[in-house]
Amino acid sequence: MSPAQISSPAAASSTAAATTATRQTNPSDNDAATHFDTIEAALEAIRNGQGVVVMDNEDRENEGDFIFAAEKATPELLAFTIRYSSGYICVGMDPDRLDELDLPLMVKDNADPLRTQYTVTVDAAANVTTGISAKDRSTTIGILGDFSNKNPMSLRRPGHVLPLRAKKNGVMERTGHTEAAVDLTRLAGLNPAGALCELVNDDGTMKRRGDCLVFAREHGLKIITISDLVAFRKTQAL
Repeated sequence: MSPAQISSPAAASSTAAATTATRQTNPSDNDAATHFDTIEAALEAIRNGQGVVVMDNEDRENEGDFIFAAEKATPELLAFTIRYSSGYICVGMDPDRLDELDLPLMVKDNADPLRTQYTVTVDAAANVTTGISAKDRSTTIGILGDFSNKNPMSLRRPGHVLPLRAKKNGVMERTGHTEAAVDLTRLAGLNPAGALCELVNDDGTMKRRGDCLVFAREHGLKIITISDLVAFRKTQAL
């Protein structure tokens, strides 16, 4: 079952009715003459508790991440994510929220090539077992996305979910999946925290643009690019 089938029939109908872009991709990409969706369509899907595929630039990572709102996390969404991804599930978060939950950076000197801002890892402090199952991780991610919960002690450290500190101005400052997750949830009218994980092929290699286009269509998912999100952001006030 795809994430598009997990939500209610009304939500699925609303998402299917959303308009899509007509810009075509190179048909040679896995011989799939498909297209990217509009940012508006992706926001509607996220608002309805579904995940979307987000591509960064081909000259950057050239990877697709499955992204959904942290506050909409469910065991079903996590099970789908784990099945089709690297399994290394992160949550892009607004810096103020991370400070509120007392989640500092993992290391003082960041040597990551793309300067991804990893924080200490976490699990929910209650209602979980080992913390690694789809249900446990959905509980933890739900706490990160529940902005009414301001208690740092609701999380134990270390854990099996990896929060990431997004740049304050989102994709306008850094064109990464971390910032895209935060911008998409904020633009959808939700709390600015989004779960994300890299999509992989069955042989363990990373899904590239053509692979992700095929994957999105097979599972009824919206697929967008960060470059289109940047262009959309220029028309919006956040």
